[in-house]
Amino acid sequence: MIFAAGLGTRLRPITDRMPKALVPVNGKPLLKIVLDRLVGAGYDDIVVNVHHFADMVEDYLHSLDMENVRVRISDERDFLRDTGGGIRHAGPLLGNGPFLVHNVDIISDMDLQGFAAAFPEGALAALAVSERETSRYLLFGDDMRLVGWTNVSTGEVRSPYPGLDPSRCRKYAFTGIHILSHDVFSLFDAEGFGEKFPIMDFYLKVADRWPVYGVVQKNLHIVDVGKPSALEAVRDNG
Repeated sequence: MIFAAGLGTRLRPITDRMPKALVPVNGKPLLKIVLDRLVGAGYDDIVVNVHHFADMVEDYLHSLDMENVRVRISDERDFLRDTGGGIRHAGPLLGNGPFLVHNVDIISDMDLQGFAAAFPEGALAALAVSERETSRYLLFGDDMRLVGWTNVSTGEVRSPYPGLDPSRCRKYAFTGIHILSHDVFSLFDAEGFGEKFPIMDFYLKVADRWPVYGVVQKNLHIVDVGKPSALEAVRDNG
C-alpha cells in the first residue's frame, strides 16, 4: 500500500495545485518513483489511497502502462483518515497475509526484498528503521521489540510501559516503510480504534502485548521529500 492521500501541507504552495504524490523529482512524480521501486522488488498487487486532488492521482495511475501489475484505489475522498485509518479503510483490498506500507514522499535505496524476508515470525508488524539524526525516535529493547517513542527536543516519552527510561533503550528513526500482519484489522476494533487515527498510536498502545519489531536498515540512504528543503536538495543532486 502506498500512502498518497495526504494534503502535503509542508510543500505548499506546490500542493495548492497538485497532490504531493505527483510532485516531480527530476522529471518523475513521487508516486511513480515509489511504484517503480515496489515493482522492482517483486510487488505486483498495489493499493494507493487518495484524497487530496484524488482525480489527478487516479487519472495518472490510469495513464500508466504497468504490465502484469494490478494497481487499485482506496478512496478517501469523503474524509482523510490518517495513516492507521487509511490502512483500516483499505483492508478489503489488502488480502489475507502480511502487506507492506510505503509513504509516497520517501525516497531511499532500501532493499525492500530483504526487508520483507526479515519479517519476524509471529510479528504483528515490522518497522524499517535506521540510525540517523532526528528529533523523534522509536525506542526498542535489546531484542528490537518496540517499547516506546520519544521526542528528544521536548523530552516527551510515549510508551505502554510506565516509567520507561529512553536512555536504556535503543533509539532508531522510522523510515515510513513497514510490514503489517493481517491480524491488525481485528485488533483495530478490539483496541478501540475508529475510522481515523495514526498507525503509530496503535503500535504504541499494543506493543506491550503484541510483538512489533524494528528491522535496522544499515547504510541506508533515505530522504523525506515531503520537506521543501529536502525536495530541492534531491532535485539539485539528481
